[in-house]
Amino acid sequence: IMEAGIPKGLTFANVYSVGNSAQMGVEEIVKHMDENFNPETDSKVKLLYLETIDKPQMLLKHAASLIRKGCRIAAIKAGSSEAGSRAASSHTGALAGSDVAVDALFRKAGIVRCYGREDLISVASVFMRPELKGKRIAIITHAGGPAVMLTDALSNGGMEVPNITGKAADKLKAELFPGSSVANPIDFLATGTAEQLGTIIDYVENDFDNIDAMVVIFGTPGLFEIFDVYKVLNEKMKTCQKPIFPVLPSILTAEKEVKDFVEKGRIYFPDEVVLGNALSRISATPPPVTENIELPTVDGKAIREIIENVVDGYLHPEKVQQLLDAAGIARAKENVVSKLSDAIAAAKETGYPLVMKVVGPVHKSDVGGVVLNVKNEQSLQTEFERMIKIKDTTGILLQPMLSGTELFAGIKKEDKFGHLILFGLGGIFIEVLKDVRAVLAPAGIDEIAAEIKKLNSYKIIEGVRGNEGVNEAMFAEIIARLSALAKAAPEIIEMDLNPLLGTQKQVVAVDARIRIEK
Repeated sequence: IMEAGIPKGLTFANVYSVGNSAQMGVEEIVKHMDENFNPETDSKVKLLYLETIDKPQMLLKHAASLIRKGCRIAAIKAGSSEAGSRAASSHTGALAGSDVAVDALFRKAGIVRCYGREDLISVASVFMRPELKGKRIAIITHAGGPAVMLTDALSNGGMEVPNITGKAADKLKAELFPGSSVANPIDFLATGTAEQLGTIIDYVENDFDNIDAMVVIFGTPGLFEIFDVYKVLNEKMKTCQKPIFPVLPSILTAEKEVKDFVEKGRIYFPDEVVLGNALSRISATPPPVTENIELPTVDGKAIREIIENVVDGYLHPEKVQQLLDAAGIARAKENVVSKLSDAIAAAKETGYPLVMKVVGPVHKSDVGGVVLNVKNEQSLQTEFERMIKIKDTTGILLQPMLSGTELFAGIKKEDKFGHLILFGLGGIFIEVLKDVRAVLAPAGIDEIAAEIKKLNSYKIIEGVRGNEGVNEAMFAEIIARLSALAKAAPEIIEMDLNPLLGTQKQVVAVDARIRIEK
């Protein structure tokens, strides 16, 4: 890592190695840094490499504390392949694994996750510049190709490359060679001069209010020296309020000039796409969550009484209903029956149309154990007699037929990390799209609401093409109630609410499954 960073101008204050972590791990080092932090003398940029996280709560506490004190932390967590995650029977278990937990932990702490040495060094190099306060980047270049690739990297990462227009833009263009473009990327051609670069930077700094930072890409085929260009770049980096990130790709043809730039105390980026990805990842990493997380109120006494009087494994639907009620999670009215006569009586009470589901099999749809829109007693009788014969079926669950957007929320207990709360689109979409966000419990409403907006399917939740959206506040509250439930009942190791049906007026659990292990 050091050999990747030092040639680019990155310097190191301290290096800690814990070997095989037999006595002390990275977590203890971070704790030591936090408890002994001196803002006057300590480096405010911390880089971590971890292969295991044995004490996630210690890492969370002290990494978040350091960041609140003004530090910035990036980390590689190796060993993230799916082969390392254990198999599980429920949707939640299959979607969650230790790497999902690591992502959730890093987000909660405010740690920027990296995936290799160059990635880590690039993020660290960004950290060494003034903090980027927005997402709007001006790309200044004399070569079109790298600017296009950087634009793609930034745009795909959620950053912005705003169009630059207006009188100031026209005035700038008049000071450049014919054929130059100022639309953003600002391309001042291969014949562009050091003086023109300085002029462009001044305009971006002083006249373009829709720009938060600059990336300057400048290399050379080696036909002439470019000391003057890098001298201007160095001087502008001293005086500009907007951060400037220099991409100097000609590390061979401009070896002397790059070395001189580094000797002035500067850090450079050799690859524009790696820089673009680093900027995007930093921007997407939220600050540490608040230390005092407020959870919705649940009936803890009732929850404990239920948990203490059941055996390990999947809970009977009646107990699941009781836990949902104690947690304050709205659910569809339902009855579990094992006799046809009871089914007919329950249907008359609930009213048609109905949904019928087998009780017993884990994946009901796979065995033909779910029937929708049962409209009359004849259909009820036919389906009951078929479904009760399905292998492992102990009863039939009857519910009113509801409508809405199918959502998902669940709990997964991850070894050492505690409970993960997962959520996204429900029904079969969770298996096909795997568009799921995860937060580490305890999780409050604000943290959850921010993660809901990061779902790829968020526009469906908002409502698209005339379709009714979902009440996001109600959805977020149900997820927060799962966090409160996990706190009250740590014995829960897996839980699915799949689907939840959401409209603008309500979000209701239609199917729920809970597995406990004492």
